[in-house]
Amino acid sequence: MMLAALIEWPALREYALQNLETIIRVLILLFIGLPAVWFVSRTVGRALERRTTAQAGMVVRKVMLYVGVLIIGLSIARQCGIPLTPLLGAAGIVGVAVGFASQTSVSNIISGLFLIAEKPFAVGDVVKIGPTTGLVLSIDLLSLKIRTFDNQYVRIPNEMLMKTEVTNITRFPIRRVDFTISVAYREDLERVKSILLDLAKQHPQVLDEPDPLVLLTNYNNSGIDFLFAVWCVKSDFFEIRKTLIPSIKKRFDEEGVEIPFPHISLYAGSGTEALPIRLVNEEPALDSAMPADPSKT
Repeated sequence: MMLAALIEWPALREYALQNLETIIRVLILLFIGLPAVWFVSRTVGRALERRTTAQAGMVVRKVMLYVGVLIIGLSIARQCGIPLTPLLGAAGIVGVAVGFASQTSVSNIISGLFLIAEKPFAVGDVVKIGPTTGLVLSIDLLSLKIRTFDNQYVRIPNEMLMKTEVTNITRFPIRRVDFTISVAYREDLERVKSILLDLAKQHPQVLDEPDPLVLLTNYNNSGIDFLFAVWCVKSDFFEIRKTLIPSIKKRFDEEGVEIPFPHISLYAGSGTEALPIRLVNEEPALDSAMPADPSKT
């Protein structure tokens, strides 16, 4: 019995050592390989973000992470003695089946690559896509993530972006803020224009170049409409809309400029004469209003 144990001990020890090496390699791949892949992908992604664009770095980081995890998974399977050839063959068949079943996803991936190459917008831009307006959070291979101004999270497939009109609101460094101003017909138009230009000149966030614009646009039933347009840095857009409208109302009140309300004026042939009104107080006689006595006819 002791001899049998001595005969079996070297084989058992060798088997244990082989398993120990395998376990050590698997642990190294799990606890060193995976963090290394994550660190390298994150470092390369940040470097690309500084040199190119945020979306390019984001996509490269995710691709490197997925590929690295796949390689580590195959290495662990190989260390455990799992044959890779049947596994890769089965994965190929499954990939073909999944490809036919997920044509929309493939279309989104292709559209995402076109968007990344074309660069119509970047992470941090404010875009308008159909009825949705918001801040771009990320541009992935499958979809675009947007946060609206009322703090809602919106996911838009890349395929839809290729078929829809996309407006990049913050693509350029400056923007024009438009106001529609109405004044009464009796006001001096040149005086109104001078007041608006003076307001634009005094506002600290309004740019001197391009010049502010005051343009008469329409004659309405109640007053005259002006387009008042000023230029600003894109980050000051909402601040100017918030502060300039009350300033216009306050200045018009100080200058006695009338802001009209909807009303209708009636004229009877001449603009200098009032509409004639006649009051009739006579009442018809009671006898004449009574029907005749049929007995007297």
